[in-house]
Amino acid sequence: MKKILNNNYFLFLIRFFIGFVFIYAAVEKINDPGNFALSIHNYKLFPLFTVNILAIFLPWIELTAGMLLVFGISVRESSFLIGAFLIIFIFAVSISLIRGLDINCGCFGTAGGSKIGIQKILENTFLLLLSFILFYSGSGNFTIMHIKSKD
Repeated sequence: MKKILNNNYFLFLIRFFIGFVFIYAAVEKINDPGNFALSIHNYKLFPLFTVNILAIFLPWIELTAGMLLVFGISVRESSFLIGAFLIIFIFAVSISLIRGLDINCGCFGTAGGSKIGIQKILENTFLLLLSFILFYSGSGNFTIMHIKSKD
């Protein structure tokens, strides 16, 4: 198992996959901040005055972290940030399920507006596991920094 987790190709695929997921999700939210703000509001977890702030800034942070992962810049830091976001997402979905809310997750803006549920928790847990692998293993190869150091 350790050999697989330290395989540079495997780590690159994880990095690219998580980065792409967060880039795609961010672009959808950036394109429609009003609906994303409504999705955040539907969770009923944040004060009203913070909803628009979150709807504006959260997607840009996701986009930046995703792009950093894809290009292999600050991999550990980006995977840590994405992992922290995923923990918050899992927590928010879990609380909303316990409270009996029947809402869209807002994960991919309006394009991927699936309902919250156990499947969403499992998807986020899987992404969280992948981000932990990146955080602990890093990904020194197939990065811009690695290519630059060869010059």
